Amino acid sequence: MVQAYILIQTEVGKASAVAESIAKIPGVLQAEDVTGPYDVIVRAEADTVDDLGRLVVAKVQQVDGITRTLTCPVVHL
Repeated sequence: MVQAYILIQTEVGKASAVAESIAKIPGVLQAEDVTGPYDVIVRAEADTVDDLGRLVVAKVQQVDGITRTLTCPVVHL
């Protein structure tokens, strides 16, 4: 299982709606509104890195109101 944090910038005033929509996507463990340079932080998981990429590109990035994402895979050192 591969997990990642997805840092999301949204259009002004859209953070809550974006987090709410993303929270419903299968594979998303948590979606929270935050302050700072990013507006929403998501924790997601998938079976493989490729599946994680598909989740981000095909599902998360398609949510209305998102302007930019940064995916940070969790590593176990």
